[in-house]
Amino acid sequence: MRQSPEALRSLTQSLLEKHGAPATHAALQADLLLEAELRGLASHGLQRLPLLLSRLNKGLINAHARGTGEWRRHALLCVDGERGFGPVVVMHAMESLRTVVKDTGIAIAAIRNANHIGMLAYYVEAAARSDLICLVMSTSEALVHPFGGTRPLLGTNPLAIGIPTAEEPFVLDLATSIVSMGKINNHALRDEPIPAGWAVDGEGQATTDPNRAKGGAIAPFGGAKGYGLGLAIELLVATLAGSGFAPMVGGTLDDTRVANKGDLLVLIDPTSGMGNTSALSAYLSQLRRSLPHDPANPVTVPGDRARARRAVALVEGIDIPQPLFQQLTALAAA
Repeated sequence: MRQSPEALRSLTQSLLEKHGAPATHAALQADLLLEAELRGLASHGLQRLPLLLSRLNKGLINAHARGTGEWRRHALLCVDGERGFGPVVVMHAMESLRTVVKDTGIAIAAIRNANHIGMLAYYVEAAARSDLICLVMSTSEALVHPFGGTRPLLGTNPLAIGIPTAEEPFVLDLATSIVSMGKINNHALRDEPIPAGWAVDGEGQATTDPNRAKGGAIAPFGGAKGYGLGLAIELLVATLAGSGFAPMVGGTLDDTRVANKGDLLVLIDPTSGMGNTSALSAYLSQLRRSLPHDPANPVTVPGDRARARRAVALVEGIDIPQPLFQQLTALAAA
């Protein structure tokens, strides 16, 4: 069923405020959830709202926290998120990095003790639109099996990169698993099978049942390459943020544990280098104009399809599963 983005935004923000979030923090968290829905990333959208509300009720989210940082080096900020909303902590850390990046050329925030930060594209696009290159990495509880394995031992460990150009920013956002657990949850919510190859069940057997997959493990994307990249992110984030490794992590998919995954935010001033945004835009245009394999599907670059889906959703509304919408409206009426 389709709902207008503004109606869903109002509902989301009011629910967060009703459960104790200050208006500015509720607005930021709601904006991230709605942006995920607009771009077709339902796995990081409103289906996460009931869990957020439950975590608020149980004191696992400190709705007022923005996180506190300690500069360990001129360009390295170590942040204790103080159990705050993930988007609030990350955006506050980004503002802190902005104060030094014009002088240092690069600045890094290593974040622990913050809640789920959601769609990483949100942050790197915001930075790129203010003329900064941005990288974001995050870890999660053990959801992904190693290449050749069957047991969940790594996080989905996503990576996002945003680069300003003379036109729309370049935005890449990907998990190192073949899909996110949120996408499997969304298939379960819609009572739809998952594609073959996405996951194994608790016995290590391939499955297309999303509910069995939730008790098993997701495959790394690209076999050994995705496994290697995911493991590198796991080690890098844990080294700098002091966060737990995947088998010890919880708090992004449950309402029983404090979130103890880690996040890494990197800002780079592109004027520190020797390139220019006009050259980037010309190259991206060349890619888009290149001969497609299927004339009905022209070549795109990362970020194009998400922007196209967003433009359509702003006009036609967001397609939200009816059970989820009923759950949210019932929470609002309670």
